[in-house]
Amino acid sequence: MQNVRKRLLLLYALIWLLVFSTPYIKNLGNMDPDRWIRMVGDWINLALLFVVFLVNLYVLVPKLLFNNRRTPYALIVLALIVVIAGVDILLHQGNVPPPNRGLPPQNLFVFHSILGAFFTNFITAILLIGSSTAFELEYKWMMEKNLRKDLEKEQLKTSLALLRNQVSPHFFMNTLNNIHSLVEIDAVKAQDAIERLSTLMRYLLYDSAQNTIELRKEVGFVQSYIGLMQLRHSDEVAITLEIPEQLPDIRIPPMLFISLLENAFKHGVQYPLKSYIYFSLQTTENALDCTIRNSKHKATAKPSEDYSGIGLSNLKESLRLLYNDAFRLDIADTENEFEVHLRIPR
Repeated sequence: MQNVRKRLLLLYALIWLLVFSTPYIKNLGNMDPDRWIRMVGDWINLALLFVVFLVNLYVLVPKLLFNNRRTPYALIVLALIVVIAGVDILLHQGNVPPPNRGLPPQNLFVFHSILGAFFTNFITAILLIGSSTAFELEYKWMMEKNLRKDLEKEQLKTSLALLRNQVSPHFFMNTLNNIHSLVEIDAVKAQDAIERLSTLMRYLLYDSAQNTIELRKEVGFVQSYIGLMQLRHSDEVAITLEIPEQLPDIRIPPMLFISLLENAFKHGVQYPLKSYIYFSLQTTENALDCTIRNSKHKATAKPSEDYSGIGLSNLKESLRLLYNDAFRLDIADTENEFEVHLRIPR
């Protein structure tokens, strides 16, 4: 914003340089011996107008207009402009040329000249001061817009931190329950699960604290999570992963897919029935597509809103904060299958 302010001040300087050069340019080639007297009168009037311009710019606009005191501001500016226009008439009243034959009488001619000069100066003053006021309003609007953006960014960081704090305990609760079950079934698998959990905890403690993370790290987290779930479910659940061997070098919000996977395992697995989990990740030039499907069983089939849970609800909120309306989250709920398709821009 400092650069914008400097450019604005430079614009003011150029405008006033042009304004102050106008009396000289207007009298180029004029051999009238009184031309310098008129030029000096014009410059005095412009100097007074410049003073009003500065008072408006640094006193009236910030003290009155920006504090919603519009009526006092308008009255003071109007009074100053009238005074400037009157001073200009006094400076030039002796320079009114005598009337030629066929023109109105002297008094009427002088009145018309004075009236014309008054309105000319009045309009000029309004244009100069009004333009500076408009520029200042635009500058203030830009500052407030940037301030709103900064506040929204801070709010986004805070909101995402709160969302992650909600996701992490929920995830750990499910994972520790899985390990608890494994301890009684297979101690070796339980030990392996603890090692995998250690890897996941490292991710949650360090990588997920960032606003964005490399896609490959997020995919590694997903694979570790699925591997941990496979230790518990063994052959009862058919798990299919479709992930490209070469992942693009892009960054995404951390823990973007975990809530979807949690819901898939939570609602898609039922013993002793055969179940399946499907995870697909596809990348295009402009988007990243993730599809997760899980089986549904009539004994546990529920409306789609029951699948949302705290994780999916947080995911939707995160996506709105991060992408506004640039993302898609489609849910297909059929009798035997539940599918979520997520698309985010790259």
